[in-house]
Amino acid sequence: DVSPVVAGLIGATVLVVSVSVTVFVWTCCHQQAEKKHKTPPYKFIHMLKGISIYPETLSNKKKINRIRRDKNGTPKETGRGNLLVDAAESGLISSEKAPDGPNAAPRVDQLPIKVDYGDELSPDQSLTPGGSKTSSPSSPGDDVMLGELTFSVDYNFPKKALVVTIQEAHGLPVMDEHTQSSDPYIKMTILPDKRHRVKTRVLRKTLDPVFDETFTFYGIPYSQLQDLVLHFLVLSFDRFSRDDVIGEVMVPLAGVDPSTGKVQLTREILKRNIQKCISRGELQVSLSYQPVAQRMTVVVLKARHLPKMDITGLSDPYVKVNVYYGRKRIAKKKTHVKKCTLNPVFNESFIYDIPVDLLPDISIEFLVIDFDRTTKNEVVGRLILGAHSITAGGVEHWREVCENPRKPVAKWHSLSEY
Repeated sequence: DVSPVVAGLIGATVLVVSVSVTVFVWTCCHQQAEKKHKTPPYKFIHMLKGISIYPETLSNKKKINRIRRDKNGTPKETGRGNLLVDAAESGLISSEKAPDGPNAAPRVDQLPIKVDYGDELSPDQSLTPGGSKTSSPSSPGDDVMLGELTFSVDYNFPKKALVVTIQEAHGLPVMDEHTQSSDPYIKMTILPDKRHRVKTRVLRKTLDPVFDETFTFYGIPYSQLQDLVLHFLVLSFDRFSRDDVIGEVMVPLAGVDPSTGKVQLTREILKRNIQKCISRGELQVSLSYQPVAQRMTVVVLKARHLPKMDITGLSDPYVKVNVYYGRKRIAKKKTHVKKCTLNPVFNESFIYDIPVDLLPDISIEFLVIDFDRTTKNEVVGRLILGAHSITAGGVEHWREVCENPRKPVAKWHSLSEY
């Protein structure tokens, strides 16, 4: 006895509910499949001082807290090192002070560019153009011993895991002339993929640090060990500027056989050779300066030959553009993400208000970054144009822009790793 109108409403409701449930279930299954597809070929688990953590007890979203110690030696867990970030950022602000007087250069807070303090980088990830920082008299040189690094390599056959223990370092050079000591820590990377970068905690005021930290990399077949190289980068933490690079150690696993047990090695720390870093691809950018309007137009055109960052053999790149006055960032922008390509075309322009008399102290930094939905975004390569450019091509490009106002100047540049 139900009326046709009521029957129609009931049928429509049932149909809508059925379709909604079907779409929801399909979306959940699709997201789950994407997560499984994007799982890296191997992942590392941090083991500190004998406390073993296995992958089955961890989720993809779990974060590993860093351990810091206060003056009394009590361990304290922190998140991503906000204190270090704040200190580094405050160092950038205070490191460049303009002299007072009628001829003093304009202050940063007087620029017509909006100062943005967001999206700060931690000291170890900072890509501030500090490559031109004057080295102190105690910086390691060609005739200075950089010390030795002791570590061990082992392999766990049941879990297909490579286990690397960074034990200690001896005879490090003095990097802080005020305390006549250093604050060392070590970054380790497995080459040639560079998919995973791990680091130890910072040990304060010591030239003979004892780290005793173990890093376990799962999912590495024993047959592939001969193709891998362990890269150790020894650094000294600097609270007020960019961390100092002490040296590096390269260990090809082709000469190491951990099949019979743990192999302990001691290697001399060598001065880092930037020239042997592999190419990170190329980026084409265009710059044009309008002296009347006092505006700089930056166009990110395209990139090519980028390294493979995903397990699919492709990448999801985008470009972040930072503008620096001296060593202080005064503006930032970024392009859209280009999915699944090693040769992206961006064609995106950005305009910055820069007075003419500030051009000699302006630097523009381009960071090509691989977007990852499940893990942290990773920097693919870097380019600096302007006052802190470290390449001949970058210096020449900036000179042409300054000498040819109102003319767009486009050039290709090789990306650097560091």
